[in-house]
Amino acid sequence: MEDWPKHKAEMPYGQVPVLEVDGEQFGYAGETEIEAAQVDMIGDLFQDYFNEYREYFTVAVGFTQGDKEFLFNSVMVPARNKMLRYLSNILRSNGTGFLVGNSVTYADLLLSIHTAGMEGIAPGFSNDFPRILEHRERIESIPQLKEYLAHRPFAPF
Repeated sequence: MEDWPKHKAEMPYGQVPVLEVDGEQFGYAGETEIEAAQVDMIGDLFQDYFNEYREYFTVAVGFTQGDKEFLFNSVMVPARNKMLRYLSNILRSNGTGFLVGNSVTYADLLLSIHTAGMEGIAPGFSNDFPRILEHRERIESIPQLKEYLAHRPFAPF
């Protein structure tokens, strides 16, 4: 993390994640233009979703003061239920175990990372959404990702 400022300018859009293999960048944006649009739509939904639960999140991680339990029930739960129901329906209708297409996309990674992080903040966060739990298990069992997760440094969220 200490080295990040000097590498930020080297990244597309000045941010991560970026997949790079042998000096070439690859994306997880779907295999067709339609899939790319669907993945982008889900990415945009995540931004809207975050805006809905931001007040809870900032209190839950200690950035601001507030009634964490009240905000969880009044802000986070309604936002979570709406988003995870919607994504559960997408998983059901796609039928492949992925949100879009037949392979992992950044939308799958967003969902997996989000639910894992929220489990650290609010244990049992995804328990009422079996498709979401199955999806996270599928994503986290991808061999390269499983290896990374087993050895990555701790991050609180």
